[in-house]
Amino acid sequence: MMNLRPAAFDSTPKEMRYYLGLGSNLGDRKAFIEACQERLIRSGVSILRLSHLYLTEPVGERPQPWYLNRVIEVESSLGPEQLLMTVKAIESAMGRNPAPLQMARIIDIDILLAEDRVVDSETLVIPHPRMAGRRFVLVPLNEIAPDVIHPTSNRTVRQLLAECRDRSLVIVFV
Repeated sequence: MMNLRPAAFDSTPKEMRYYLGLGSNLGDRKAFIEACQERLIRSGVSILRLSHLYLTEPVGERPQPWYLNRVIEVESSLGPEQLLMTVKAIESAMGRNPAPLQMARIIDIDILLAEDRVVDSETLVIPHPRMAGRRFVLVPLNEIAPDVIHPTSNRTVRQLLAECRDRSLVIVFV
């Protein structure tokens, strides 16, 4: 039998483009970030582009080891809330324990942007609410997506970086 439903009612999941921030400041930071990327791929997320790794100064009052950070551009048929569940499961499987903000961690995965969508739910806020004030996010994001527009400020990533008041060190990791 032929399917006569109009294309507008097609239930095939559409691919969405996301930008994710990855960070680690415990143990073998580079290995944790690479393992995180592999787990994302195994969960059905396609990695399209990735920034260099950056050695970044911790932000906040608590003394802790420096981070390695990277931003990746990905594509997935998962909606934002489903992707959040996926990244939280990956963090947990990699040994991350729930911890307050600005604490040392094995792995941290933040959903920074989801195309031009704005999400504000009890569990998820996109664009990431603190990304515009964080050099450790904006420098690697600017490397791979300088002209992407932040959907609530209507500014490009390049503009956000130029206006960022954060002066913490962000150094390409070799």
